[in-house]
Amino acid sequence: MTVDTWDEIRTSFHVAKMGTVSGAAEALGVHHATVIRHVDALEARLGTKLFQRHARGYTPTEAGMDLLQVAAATDDQFTQLVGRIKGRGSDVTGELILTSLPVLSPRLTPILVEFMEEHPDIRVRFMTDQRLFKLEYGEAHVAIRAGTKPDQPDNVVQMFTTEYMALYASRSYVDRHGLLEEGKWDGHRFVMTDDQTSRAPFFRWMTETIPADQIVFRASQHRSVNDGVFAGAGIGFLPVRDARLDQNLIEMLPTREDWSSILWLVTHVDLHRTAKVQTLVNFLKEKAQTWTRE
Repeated sequence: MTVDTWDEIRTSFHVAKMGTVSGAAEALGVHHATVIRHVDALEARLGTKLFQRHARGYTPTEAGMDLLQVAAATDDQFTQLVGRIKGRGSDVTGELILTSLPVLSPRLTPILVEFMEEHPDIRVRFMTDQRLFKLEYGEAHVAIRAGTKPDQPDNVVQMFTTEYMALYASRSYVDRHGLLEEGKWDGHRFVMTDDQTSRAPFFRWMTETIPADQIVFRASQHRSVNDGVFAGAGIGFLPVRDARLDQNLIEMLPTREDWSSILWLVTHVDLHRTAKVQTLVNFLKEKAQTWTRE
């Protein structure tokens, strides 16, 4: 039996014991949506209904009563186990998983190294990927996400910072093709992602504005897009905060508000108050205050 399965069983046990989703959610200290998801997942896993749903709440079926008896026999042991686990939650130790967009790696990695130096008992897993890691399934402790404010009901969402983007090219590119003027795209070459579904506002602008035959270098990963700009393949979008530190890069068009994205710090409600998550979140927010638009 996996941890996820036992979480579903324990949640369903509390629904049977309390008789309502809200009662189980309060007893477990989770959002009611988590309770519903766990019950639905367990019923799907077992292929049978555990509860009759009605206006007054949830009543166990015969299969649900069987579950209640089995779960009750192990609940005390599980409670003791949770107590031991939560006892470790007061320490800044163990594994800490942070996920973010790959483009933020150059800025976040030194911060994580500094965090580890301050907390030597922490082991960091830094997951950089375009996909959204599921915090509710323990895939990450803290997520940094861009765009519209995440609205998953079980997550705690805080504004982190605003990421400003501008068009840059390498000095070698400028030596060959010259500087860029707004609206005068002829004679220039551009670099962007190959992901046609990208929601990044700056990539949408490029798709809508730059003639397709002048986008000569496309890459599947944002890091490879950046590498194309560094190598002189063409003009591309880079984070202003990082690009202005590189003397080999020249700003071709300055940042615009419609190219920017809000970054959000996202944690799951069940882990938000643990010491290691709170310590990392506060550390990241403190460091972000030193970042400027320039």
